[in-house]
Amino acid sequence: MKFKFAHNNINVLDLEKSLNFYEEALGLKETRRIVPEDGSFIIVYLGDSETSHLLELTWLSDWDHPYDLGDNEFHLAFTVDNYEAAYKKHKEMGCICFENPTMGIYFINDPDGYWLEVVPQR
Repeated sequence: MKFKFAHNNINVLDLEKSLNFYEEALGLKETRRIVPEDGSFIIVYLGDSETSHLLELTWLSDWDHPYDLGDNEFHLAFTVDNYEAAYKKHKEMGCICFENPTMGIYFINDPDGYWLEVVPQR
């Protein structure tokens, strides 16, 4: 038996705001979308065009308040080929929420407060 990562899911409050953020901050593009007839939810899969791993954004029509992320002790990590340029871009976007210069990494947060780690390609 062999398992392979397919996707990670996060729920979002404002789908368009999140789609814009993930494209601008990380270059993720929509690969497919699921919209049921009753409109109760929308699922959008985002890809990086480099790997098969997807990020699933789920929007629920009856959810009208920010998600409780608890202690927010989980995150997704992204490697980047030009760390300095990425850092500059994220600094200009105002989305850097934590820096660890000793480890050579930093975190950005998305519109819903999820943390995303940025790591230089090694």
